[in-house]
Parts: sequence; structure tokens; C-alpha cells
Amino acid sequence: MADTPISLLERLRLRPDPASWQRLVDLYTPMIGGWLAQYHVQPSDLDDLTQEVFRTLLVELPRFRHDLRRGAFRRWLRTIAVNRLRTLWRTRTSPADSAILAQLEDPESDPNRRWDEEHDRVVARRLLELLEPEFEAATWAAFRLLVLEGIETREVASRLNTTPNAVRIAKSRVLSRFRREIEGLID
Repeated sequence: MADTPISLLERLRLRPDPASWQRLVDLYTPMIGGWLAQYHVQPSDLDDLTQEVFRTLLVELPRFRHDLRRGAFRRWLRTIAVNRLRTLWRTRTSPADSAILAQLEDPESDPNRRWDEEHDRVVARRLLELLEPEFEAATWAAFRLLVLEGIETREVASRLNTTPNAVRIAKSRVLSRFRREIEGLID
């Protein structure tokens, strides 16, 4: 009997392997780096700070338990990023940094609402980019036209010189793979 596919998050918690860690790094580096950059982190510190977030994930992820509340992983990751930022700012305390840090610690603040709003969109888009090479060009084209561009099934089939059923199968295959990878990362 084949193993039941499990999400990226669960693979990293239960059976971490280099490919899964690389997937997480590829998936989240743009999100974390972009978020930290908006707090005027120097470019020389940005890579180090992003690596510190991943180092913390490496150590702490086996103990992470999704509390089944919407956005649990997203909130936990944001907390790690804020803590790493706080550690960096301890070496250069300024009133501006203290005010920003107070905002970041408030779960209802604008920066935290923006993190929540951007997280699912950015991570989903990035995961689709990473998944595309896993599919044949025709499968991906059908999925892209049908799901991402919103073109009707019959029109997609006509454009790709295939059947509507083949278009629906392509959509199903990509979405199934996407859902397995994204489970627990976005809600």
C-alpha cells in the first residue's frame, strides 16, 4: 500500500528531509525577506535575519502543533520573524524602532493585518510557481487557462485542441497536488 501523501508542514514536522526544507525555503524566502525589508532592515542584515527565521523554524517546527484555528502557522511564523527583528534591534535601540516593535507585537495592528492579508496570496502564488515544473506543459496550460485566467472549460479545450474532460482532469491533478503541499500553511 502506498503512503498517504502528507502536507509539506507535516513532512517537516514528522519526517523532515532536505527536499522538504528546500521547498519551505523556496516558498517563504520572498515572503519573509519582503516583510522584513519594509522595516528598513539593512540589505546586509536582511539575508542574515531571514536565515535566523529559518534556523528557528528548523529547531522549533518539530514541536509546532497546529491549534486548528485559522492562520495558526502564519501567526507563529510572524511571531518568529518579529522576535528575530527584536533581537536585531536590541543592538540599535531607537524610539522609532521601539514604536514599530510595539505595533508588531499587537496582533490587531496594521502591519500584522497586512502580513495576514499578504501571506496566503504570496505563498499560494509562490507555491504554484514551484509546482509548475512538476507537470507536463499541456496539463499546466489547461490549469492556468481554466483556474488562473478563468476561461470556460470548453474554450480551454478548444484552444488546447483537447477534450473538456481532459481539461477538468488537468485542473484536478494540479489542485490536488497544490492542496497537499499547502495544507496547514494557509487557511
